Amino acid sequence: MMPELAVQSKPETICVLRLSAIGDTCHALAVIRRMQDNWPDARITWIIGKTEASLMSDIPGIEFIIFNKSKGIRAYKDVRAQLVGKHFDIALCIHASMRANLLCRTIPAKTRLGFDKARARDFQWLFTNRRIPPANREHALEAMMSFAMAIGAEPRDLRWDIPLSESARQFASQFVAAEKPLVVISPCSSQRSRNYRNWSIDNYAAAIRHLQQEHRCSIVLTGGNTAVEQQYGAALSAGGSEQALNLMGKTSLKELVALISAADLVICPDSGPAHMATAVGTAVIGLYATSNPDRTGPYLSRDLTVNRYPDAVRKYLGKDVDELRWGQRVRHPDAMDLITIEDVSCKINDFFDKS
Repeated sequence: MMPELAVQSKPETICVLRLSAIGDTCHALAVIRRMQDNWPDARITWIIGKTEASLMSDIPGIEFIIFNKSKGIRAYKDVRAQLVGKHFDIALCIHASMRANLLCRTIPAKTRLGFDKARARDFQWLFTNRRIPPANREHALEAMMSFAMAIGAEPRDLRWDIPLSESARQFASQFVAAEKPLVVISPCSSQRSRNYRNWSIDNYAAAIRHLQQEHRCSIVLTGGNTAVEQQYGAALSAGGSEQALNLMGKTSLKELVALISAADLVICPDSGPAHMATAVGTAVIGLYATSNPDRTGPYLSRDLTVNRYPDAVRKYLGKDVDELRWGQRVRHPDAMDLITIEDVSCKINDFFDKS
């Protein structure tokens, strides 16, 4: 049986392992800020993915070691080389995947703290020597924050404080009009196999009409360069100034965060921008049917989240949410169609009624 973690009241050197994805690294940053607020003198090293580092790696007071997965086996050697000569009081292995697990064993720390066995995916328990306490039905942010609590960090207000350059802020400012609320719509989630998190183009078009006609909003579309995202961008920006401004594939991550920070509201499915918005204090209308927002929804905008996950579970899995493994997804291409334009319009109206 794995021994209990002996709480150290003031660790001097901490290594955090969280490679990806954008939303999860936003959660990880909140954990690191919690530790910094408890132990301002602690030296923190963060092993992080290359893409995610483009958003995080200029944060003062954190040493970053970048894992570039495109290098294959060489990426592991690069991380090991940068760890030579270091020793940490504790390593927080808050990423349970085989790629991360292999890196975990290379961290020179007496204590490598991982998830409890129920949440330690890809056999993480074989690569760590301590575990956080078990917990049921936690939000992903709360699960990660358990690592800080397990080593003695006291509760503090949540904070992220992602640095933004003046050029990034200036980029965002050009889309802000004093007389019109700015709404950022990031319509697509990551294009992984059987992900099925995207609402339809027709539904987004109807939401845009509602935003413009009822609330006089300026709309900016954001996303990447995949074929699906470009299709969404082209369709939703057709008609020029009367539709949405298409910035798909035209922003860096820093510019995207600056834009989200300048916005009044973000609308998106289960994806990184939901958590980027949370990190900068912008309200989010999250669109959830194939994944459970109680686990992965925008943490500070739960009242605005459209939650059709229970309906999707009943319709496509024939069960209730309580019968599922926590976080289980609904892998059906029609599940997001359960979200109606009325659902989203009501949340939009709720937001502006309270603004």
